[in-house]
Amino acid sequence: MAARTVPDARTGTPQQLQSVRATLRSPRRLKTEALAGLVVALALIPEAIAFSVIAGVDPRIGLFASFTMAVTISFVGGRPAMISAATGAVALVIAPLMRSHGLDHLIAAVVLAGVFQILLAVLGVTRLMRFIPRSVMVGFVNALALLVFMAQLPELIGVPWMVYPLVAVGLVIVVGLPRITTAVPSPLVAIVVLTLFAVLAGVDVPTVQDKGQLPESLPSLFIPNVPLTWETLQTIAPFSLSMALVGLLESLMTAKLVDDIMDTRSNKTRESWGQGVANIVTGFFGGMGGCAVIGQTMINVKGAGARSRVSTFLAGVFLLILVVVLGEVVGLIPMAALVAVMIFVSAITFDWHSIAPRTLRRMPKSETAVMLITVAVVSVTHNLAIGVGAGVLAAMALFARRVAHFATVQRTVVELNGETVATYTVDGELFFASSNDLYTQFEYALDAGPGISRVVVDLHASHLWDASTIAVLDAVTEKYRRQGREVELIGLNEASIQMRERLAGKLNADG
Repeated sequence: MAARTVPDARTGTPQQLQSVRATLRSPRRLKTEALAGLVVALALIPEAIAFSVIAGVDPRIGLFASFTMAVTISFVGGRPAMISAATGAVALVIAPLMRSHGLDHLIAAVVLAGVFQILLAVLGVTRLMRFIPRSVMVGFVNALALLVFMAQLPELIGVPWMVYPLVAVGLVIVVGLPRITTAVPSPLVAIVVLTLFAVLAGVDVPTVQDKGQLPESLPSLFIPNVPLTWETLQTIAPFSLSMALVGLLESLMTAKLVDDIMDTRSNKTRESWGQGVANIVTGFFGGMGGCAVIGQTMINVKGAGARSRVSTFLAGVFLLILVVVLGEVVGLIPMAALVAVMIFVSAITFDWHSIAPRTLRRMPKSETAVMLITVAVVSVTHNLAIGVGAGVLAAMALFARRVAHFATVQRTVVELNGETVATYTVDGELFFASSNDLYTQFEYALDAGPGISRVVVDLHASHLWDASTIAVLDAVTEKYRRQGREVELIGLNEASIQMRERLAGKLNADG
């Protein structure tokens, strides 16, 4: 497979997007991918534990899920270098099921969610991505950056004062080191330096081990002990479907973001069913499921310069090694180091150009409103799917409102073959929004007078899009018929003629 040239994520200079085989043959690229995977693994540990708490499960359930999701998606996913793991969005969806029915039902729901994701991929759900406007995508990115930042605030409140200088030093390292050298990812250097300082200086600050107990054994096969009955399906199916939709939406949006960063296209259909396969594997190993995770993906792609599946695979492998074999060492990492890395991630993820005064002056107010609505809903609900859904609905409503004003009606009166004809020229696309007030734009009383012989509606510059428009035209012709005037519709294109022939006169109770 030929390599493709793309901008480097850190320097903007061209570099080769290489296949896995080419990466394994290049010591330089392999080092970059391996170090990226190590940084991602370190950043995954506290978040996986935190998401386990949200879901109400043992921390090992979240950590094992992050391992199996990352390793599996590295083989079956459609977006190289993207990281999948346990996520807060999925944890929020499945937490009520865990509280009401326990772990076995939760694992069964994770497996069923994977099946749903495969089915949705087969049904072509990825094609719906084209209906997500750019303003929603910008809002999605900005909301993610804010969520990543807000997730760090609890680590900065009510903590020893030494946490603050450690975070500051960590930020200086991750921001400043790339200006000197990019041989080693700056987030990894920040974690190592701050950990060594905290240990050697005996600084008493919160560490990773304070978040929860790390596992001491490998994950094993887990078969959920649930009755295979219709009642069980009714119980878990709503949670599974919600998890499938939330996971796919977050994964596909993240994949699109990485596409833009790396200037390459990814296989969204493969990513969709790959997420399903990863969740099925994760469920059968006792994990809580997951999807693409934006923060660690940004660390991998932007912070460390990873470009292939190797980094995703190694992130999962390193995560397992760190928590099982080197758990005592990992537990010593100060949370301040990871907070500094995640604040850096939130800063490089946020689209600062979108809120620049010059951009806001030039951007249509409706698109800015859609972006802000998406950010606000995500920030309040902490649910990316709800936020994106609200943004899309707002974009649709504002678009329909704007387009509704494009349809105009102009009345002219002409003498034609001894008759006085009132002609209405309709200009614009006619659908439910623009045709609703079409009925009111005709001069019924004036046309009913003795001076008018007949009425013509000229639709050369229009197109009939839906049944609402046909119903309005039926109402107009019926209004004139009751007044003794026949209405002639002219200028319909072929598609509009076919729709009118199929539906005209059949949309009311008597049709």
